[in-house]
Amino acid sequence: MAARSLKLLLLLLLLGDVTSAPGGGEREALLQFKAAFTSDPGGLLRGWTPASAGHCRWPWVSCSAGGEVVAVNVSSSPGRALAGALSPAIAKLRSLRVLAIPSHALSGPLPPAIWSLRRLRVLDLSGNRLQGEIPATLACFMLQTLDLSYNLLNGSVPASLGTLPELRRLSLASNRLGGAIPDELGGAGCPSLQFLDLSGNLLVGGIPRSLGNCSKLEALLLSSNLLDDVIPPEIGKLGNLRALDVSRNSLTGPVPAELGGCVQLSVLVLSNPYLPVDGSSSSGYGDLDDFNYFQGGIPYAVAALPKLRVLWAPRATLEGELPGNWSSCQSLEILNLGENSFSGGIPKGLALCENLKFLNLSSNKLTGSVDPSLRVPCMDLFDVSGNQLSGSIPLFISKKCHSAQLPFDDLVSEYSSFFTYQALAGFMSSLLLPGVDLTSYHSFARNNFTGTVTSLPIGAEKLGMQGGYAFLADGNHLEGELQPGLFDKCNSSRGFILEVSNNFINGAIPAAIGSMCSSLIVLGIAGNQLSGVIPTSIGQLSYLISLDLSRNHLAGAIPTSVKNLLNLERLSLAHNILNGTIPTDINQLQSLKVLDLSSNLITGVIPDAISDLKNLTALLLDNNKLTGKIPSGFANSASLTKFNVSFNNLSGPVPTNGNTVRCDSVIGNPLLQSCHVYSLAMSSAAQRGRALNSNDNNDTTPSDSQNDGGNHSFSAIEIASITSAAAIVSVLLALIVLFIYTRKCAPRMSGRSSGRRREVILFQDIGVPITYETVVRAAGSFNASNCIGSGGFGATYKAEISPGVLVAIKRLSVGRFQGAQQFDAEIKTLGRLRHPNLVTLVGYHLGVCKVLEVA
Repeated sequence: MAARSLKLLLLLLLLGDVTSAPGGGEREALLQFKAAFTSDPGGLLRGWTPASAGHCRWPWVSCSAGGEVVAVNVSSSPGRALAGALSPAIAKLRSLRVLAIPSHALSGPLPPAIWSLRRLRVLDLSGNRLQGEIPATLACFMLQTLDLSYNLLNGSVPASLGTLPELRRLSLASNRLGGAIPDELGGAGCPSLQFLDLSGNLLVGGIPRSLGNCSKLEALLLSSNLLDDVIPPEIGKLGNLRALDVSRNSLTGPVPAELGGCVQLSVLVLSNPYLPVDGSSSSGYGDLDDFNYFQGGIPYAVAALPKLRVLWAPRATLEGELPGNWSSCQSLEILNLGENSFSGGIPKGLALCENLKFLNLSSNKLTGSVDPSLRVPCMDLFDVSGNQLSGSIPLFISKKCHSAQLPFDDLVSEYSSFFTYQALAGFMSSLLLPGVDLTSYHSFARNNFTGTVTSLPIGAEKLGMQGGYAFLADGNHLEGELQPGLFDKCNSSRGFILEVSNNFINGAIPAAIGSMCSSLIVLGIAGNQLSGVIPTSIGQLSYLISLDLSRNHLAGAIPTSVKNLLNLERLSLAHNILNGTIPTDINQLQSLKVLDLSSNLITGVIPDAISDLKNLTALLLDNNKLTGKIPSGFANSASLTKFNVSFNNLSGPVPTNGNTVRCDSVIGNPLLQSCHVYSLAMSSAAQRGRALNSNDNNDTTPSDSQNDGGNHSFSAIEIASITSAAAIVSVLLALIVLFIYTRKCAPRMSGRSSGRRREVILFQDIGVPITYETVVRAAGSFNASNCIGSGGFGATYKAEISPGVLVAIKRLSVGRFQGAQQFDAEIKTLGRLRHPNLVTLVGYHLGVCKVLEVA
């Protein structure tokens, strides 16, 4: 009996050794995996120690019933991110199905051993700093999700990815991948593919037509690459496609009507020329310009898509009339067709879009009137500025701002939130108010609208106290007096912007404006025909940031109550007939950056207290009747960059400050002590006469007189600066490679552009090889940070082809030439020219009858 017990015990011990062997190997692999990390500030892997028993109980580790590690999923949070290399020891976990370490700080190469994990189904290493290439051959045939986005990977997209039969989600966005998108992605593994994101890379060539075979594809995101050719009509076969983004490429040709076959399409982004307002890059490599130049307009079949919620195509060279059939637009929420060449009227069918909250048709060639049945009062953004619209700004038909509950879609939500934020924040930045919380704006600016605006086109329920509202109608032919209706909803918002400059508005500023609109933050009524005085109640506008009443006929003194505007940053009262003195306690406006009181009849002295304004960058007091001395405190001003007190009756010495108080900013004051650098070429009488005659209804910037006071004799510093700048430009432009787009030729609708040789025609050898690929990479894919200038025919970029060899690349963005032959002839003529005052043309690249491959 004892012997049998001993045998049984030995058997159990042997079995224990067998089962613990793989576990011990996996345990050691996990410890090696941990050892490769150089930083773990959050202690995420603190529990992974040799002394701790049961690695299957370690945080972030999951095991099968048999004790094999099947998942390593390490999440991150602010202040809790792993840093270091990704150890190849992870490949020893032969049963691993999930490896997810997203949004950490992993760096170094991507271990090739990872691709040998045959059972791997999910690989998510997104949001790290991993480098290297994805191998051409992959052994992980069971892979369903591959997310390597937001890393520093280079090389090309492997064709073998198209052979993975179970691959559903593929995201390689925001890396440095080049080459063409392989046709094989639409091959054997394609029927399972649901999500494909290759945005933010350096991919060239055309969009593969084979992607039309991916019948389950729901998202195709290809933005911010160098793709050319056309949008393949075969994409229209994707009946399950919910999002298509091809913006920030160099596509051309028409928007295919076949896209009407994408009956589930919710998001269609054809262009997006706007950079992030915070200056950050939307891709890992940098921000690319959008060179999509489409032909024709928006097909009726696209406008009729029943589930379309976001259509974004600004500055895409679209033309023709806007589609009229919007009867299926009940789902449409965002429509941006601004900065195109659409003509005709605004379709009345848009009034049927009950969920439309964002409509941008600005900067087109639209004519006619605005339909009062449009749901403008319920829109967060309505912008028809920069057209040729006429008639009156309508009193929109009152409708309750309720919208149907549309099903939640994460892709739609992401695009909708980003575009809305981008538009509102960009608008506030254009007003130099980046920190103001704006929730909606309506712009009718720069049209031919007439009549009187009696009420604001915003629903009361849209305001509440949740955010700010802006109404813009500047640059029209509006007339009449400022109506109380312009301010009746003002106090319902947390910030109100009213901009009606450059019209024919007359009468006086309402005396009680301070109580009518206490939440006013911007008031622009410049370039009108206002008369009377500036009311004292304006001092009650305690939130006011910008006040522009310039170019009117306002009289009287500047009210002393302006001292209460403690948030005021810009005050312009130029080109009026104001008299009296500058308030002595104006130094209480410590937020003030711009003070423009030029071209008035202001008397007295310049208060010494003005020099105490530490944030003041521009002080324009020219063309008045000021006397006394220029305050000596301006000599020590560090912030002041624009200063002009010309054509007054000032006396005494000129404060020494070479940066701002220059001789050309004090001319026309005969009692001032001599300023020897400046030689006056125009009489002060002539200057004063021109300034007084400029008080008319135009868009001229007030106080331009400081910039054109006569001829200038250069100082030694100026001469040295000009010489240095010329030398730098000469060196920079010593070599130039010229590229051109042409959209005059019809794009070829068949075949793949990626198969053509991208040839750079050289006129001379500069000692280093110049190829299409080296030029694109050296220019950082035309990264905005490499742009050194921009003109009417496109931008110029600097590029270091090889160490010490700097070239300039002119990338033409318009179809100037009649065709490829004309361009070829003219550029070869330029290549033969030699002159000491001309830069040397090294070579060029031309796409034949289509947009350039460089794009």
